[in-house]
Amino acid sequence: MTDRLVVIVLFDGVDLLDVTGPPEVFSLLQREMVEPTGYRVVLAAESMAPVTTSAGVRILPDVTFAEVGPVDTVVVPGAVETDSHRRVSAVVVPGVVAAVSRLAEGARRVASVCVGAHILAAAGLLDGKRATTHWSTAQQLAAEHPKVIVDADPIYIRDENVWTGAGLTACLDLTLALVADDFGDELALRVARQLVMYLKRPSGQSQFSVSLEPVSTTRRIEDLRHYIAGNIAKPLTVTDLAERVHVSERQLTRIFRTELGMTPAAYIESARVEVARHRLETSDETLQRIAATCGFNTIDTLARAFRRQLDTTPNEYRRRFRIG
Repeated sequence: MTDRLVVIVLFDGVDLLDVTGPPEVFSLLQREMVEPTGYRVVLAAESMAPVTTSAGVRILPDVTFAEVGPVDTVVVPGAVETDSHRRVSAVVVPGVVAAVSRLAEGARRVASVCVGAHILAAAGLLDGKRATTHWSTAQQLAAEHPKVIVDADPIYIRDENVWTGAGLTACLDLTLALVADDFGDELALRVARQLVMYLKRPSGQSQFSVSLEPVSTTRRIEDLRHYIAGNIAKPLTVTDLAERVHVSERQLTRIFRTELGMTPAAYIESARVEVARHRLETSDETLQRIAATCGFNTIDTLARAFRRQLDTTPNEYRRRFRIG
């Protein structure tokens, strides 16, 4: 049996799910195996004092940073703070950065969860590497660490022996990927089923979906979004949408870029892909029918949109995420 010591870094204010999610995945793996997995998870902090998480739940460390011996995997969770204007920024504690830097020296791999990527970056572990983090702090990461190649879109990214994950629940996807790296896809998929997750989201899958985007600040664009969602099979041309809210096509495009960061055409395609994804996950409808009912009209158009949006094909997406 290979000994796989997993050290999860603790500090005050850390996000609770970042800490508890990975051990749960490692634990569920053991249910699928006869032989021991070798994973041994310990929580390490600067001292043995209880750590208060962002949720107010206190956690007791197992060891101090100084007491940790040879490590297989270092997992670095994150924490955020919000200013008076509700702006979010990642918290980086110098003592934690120094500890992570030391722990990483002898580790087989290092992984960050959510905004924990900022700690890895501060330790110099992401220099020259492609990395992701939660979308809300991606600009901060890029601005403060220009040597890091920040990509805020994927669920997780692996660059050599350094792994970075996106949002809070993406800690499960990231940990499943670590399990797959150690034991193969089949066992990782079994654990995913126990978690009642999509069987396996590819690392390149976007952490965004149309339904999760911010609410628009202008009522007419929000009304248009509802109109698009309710009429997804219709042509939905920019001309028709502009006439509906009584603006020019040029002005509509400017408003969409300001409000949603994309053109009307790009938004419509994203909305159609979102509906098509749901149908692929939950139905046995043919690709031709899905293409027609989602406004793509042809399978080729559907496939091109999936390639642009998700870097996969409709058939591959259904194979990975079909429910039931």
